[in-house]
Amino acid sequence: MPESIPKVLTVAAATLGAIVLTYFAYTRPGYFTSQTYMSGLLFLELMIASVWMYRRVFFPLVLCGFLLAGVELPYMSMWTMARWGVLGVGALVGSLLVLKEHRFRFHAFHMFAFFAVLAALVSAAVSRYMVLSLLKVLSLLLLFLYASTGARIAVGGRENRFFAGLLTGLEIFVGIVAAMHFLGREVMGNPNSLGAVMGVAAVPILFWGALLPQEAFSRRRRMFFSVVAFYLVFASHARAGLLAATLVCSLLCLALRRYAMLAQGLAIILVFSATSAIFQPEAFSRTLSSLTSSVIYKGKDPAEGLLGSRKSPWQTSVESIQKHTWFGTGFGTADTGQDANTPFGKFSGTGTTTAENGSSYLAITAWVGMVGLLPFVLLLATLGKKIFQTIFWLFKTHDPRHAAVPLAMILLAGLTHAGFEDWLFAPGYYLCVFFWCTAFIFMDQVSLLPAPENSNPWLLRTAASPQNLPAVAPIP
Repeated sequence: MPESIPKVLTVAAATLGAIVLTYFAYTRPGYFTSQTYMSGLLFLELMIASVWMYRRVFFPLVLCGFLLAGVELPYMSMWTMARWGVLGVGALVGSLLVLKEHRFRFHAFHMFAFFAVLAALVSAAVSRYMVLSLLKVLSLLLLFLYASTGARIAVGGRENRFFAGLLTGLEIFVGIVAAMHFLGREVMGNPNSLGAVMGVAAVPILFWGALLPQEAFSRRRRMFFSVVAFYLVFASHARAGLLAATLVCSLLCLALRRYAMLAQGLAIILVFSATSAIFQPEAFSRTLSSLTSSVIYKGKDPAEGLLGSRKSPWQTSVESIQKHTWFGTGFGTADTGQDANTPFGKFSGTGTTTAENGSSYLAITAWVGMVGLLPFVLLLATLGKKIFQTIFWLFKTHDPRHAAVPLAMILLAGLTHAGFEDWLFAPGYYLCVFFWCTAFIFMDQVSLLPAPENSNPWLLRTAASPQNLPAVAPIP
């Protein structure tokens, strides 16, 4: 983007900015001693610098902005509001670049996303909390707009760098979260969030990265961090996260014929369990009983069954659907009986207008009703079809070196996890932003899948490959 701006204009803008800052420093010195004004100035500078390096920087900024708004760290509350400004600017600049460059095509998937926003808008019009629901529809629109423009720009043509950066970033992220976890500080806020982000984002990417043909040190490092991420999922006692991570890891091992690795993983678990049972039978019995109660039954009576903890929110969702069958309760809201004129949070969700549904699919049905459900179904069905296509390709080629493979693993883990949690259509949640950006990027990459017998030209670059091949995934 900087190369498209004349140097004269750049110098003029920099000079004008320096003059304006000098003027305010002389006439309004209080602005530079106010924490609020200084925070705003720093945020403005960050936005300008990020737009300047839009292709390389803005996508990580969007993800970090939403992540920082959701973690429990000091001084991060400013991102609760700032994340929407980042997303709005990203959507605007991305749209302008796409219109200017005509690089990307829009297909049925993008049309279904647009109609999904319209369906959400219709439901908001009849919502008890219309203003709040309209704001949530706006956030969904901004998310889909950025994902279909800015996120695709961040990856298109630079897939090697993107995946190398993503792997490195996840290694750092998992390391920080693990260190804080062992120090007794749960930065992700609650165990479900920890299990979600590790099971859907960290484990699939890091485990895929460990399976790539690469030097031994990189493979061992990535395998180590994928094991740490899997441990964090287990430590969270989040069954949905465990299911998603286990499904993806098993699928990759089977597709790539890593049967020995799969068997070794199971053997290690059995050996540790057997050793603990032999040398500390009482402690093992207590641990097993505790895990059975907290992980399998989530503290509920075993007589209620494996999904006993989900029955109550599922029943509540079904009752809401029956009560608001056609147009729903309004996108992102639930009819909790609260006064519609009561002021509610505009930059983050509140418990007064939402209810746990126990499933993203029940949640969207309750929000938009049967009339608005069709575009969401078509959107998810199109995505599911492409995921299946990629998995079939992987089983035929036994080669993980196409960019569509890790993206498909993330999306498969996300769709599995979303069956038990409500985040899939909650744009304020960082995992929702990551998932839908991944989905729109994936739709570009899956269109490049070659026939299994002609896959070599599209595989990622290796030391022996010609440097002019259109490589799409990294081997550092």
